[in-house]
Amino acid sequence: MTEPGQGQDPERVASLARRLRDGWRPEGMWCRGIVLAVSAVLLGLLMILHGHVPNTVGNLGSLLETFLPWLGMLGIPVLLTAAVLRRSATAIVALVLPAVVWAGFFGGQVTDKRGTGGNLIVATHNVYAGNPDPAGTAREIVKAGADVVALEELAGNALPKYEEGLAKTYPYRTVQGTVGLWSKYPLSDVAPLNIKIGWTRALRATVKAPGGRRIAFYVAHLPSVDVQLDAGFTANRRDKSAAALGEAIAAERLEQVILLGDLNGTMNDRSLAPVTAQMRSAQGVAGDGFGFTYPAGFPMARIDQIMVKGMDPVSSWSLPRTGSDHLPLAASVKI
Repeated sequence: MTEPGQGQDPERVASLARRLRDGWRPEGMWCRGIVLAVSAVLLGLLMILHGHVPNTVGNLGSLLETFLPWLGMLGIPVLLTAAVLRRSATAIVALVLPAVVWAGFFGGQVTDKRGTGGNLIVATHNVYAGNPDPAGTAREIVKAGADVVALEELAGNALPKYEEGLAKTYPYRTVQGTVGLWSKYPLSDVAPLNIKIGWTRALRATVKAPGGRRIAFYVAHLPSVDVQLDAGFTANRRDKSAAALGEAIAAERLEQVILLGDLNGTMNDRSLAPVTAQMRSAQGVAGDGFGFTYPAGFPMARIDQIMVKGMDPVSSWSLPRTGSDHLPLAASVKI
């Protein structure tokens, strides 16, 4: 006698195959998933027209631009999965639009653009005021081998640890408020920089690099931003500081300029245009991948920046995690 269930599996497989085949027949697959198709088109248009999303209500435009890469990295796979499950050819074809747009905007960032030939290495790190191991953080910074290092969010009780840990490698240094610059080469024309906060979180200094080249270094820690239900993206103070920083850089007399710091914003954020419009991102030009730096545990945005003017970045990379909530960032430039 036939055991219960014997001979039924082939029939079930055949039935499943028929259902799958029928589901992808032309008369059905083009009619289903219209909502998914419209969603895909809207996603593509949102990425194309992100600059037209207004900032007048809760700085919504800047919030969108801060996480713009994730709009495609999350939205496209979700819609594609839904389209396949729905067996909708219309939705799958519609997804070509956001996929092409995302590739055009960010495809170049996922490749390794690092080169060789730089003759100055710089690094920046928001060390976090509550860092439980400032001495260890200083050791990691020294390991990076940078010629010039900027630190932000220096707490008064931790500052001696950083100074002690960096002193041997970097004989020249300046600390202005909560930001500092450590250098292997002489510093001059050091001054705090007013970025309209009310206390000092930025500085400007001249570094005498090898060959006698004088380079203007700016270190800045722009005000923090937040997302609140009642106020939206609270970035107005940061935007005001970015405008002041941009004015200072525009008035700089030296031809070669390097900006290091935590700008609390990405290169896509229109509100940082006073700075980003006149400088180039080392990570964007010569990095490997997106170079996200915050939060350190699961980086989702590159709000720490190394930007240059009058010189070429040849390589940029993130450094290992320290006791901070940010990842350090380094770059090699050709001067």
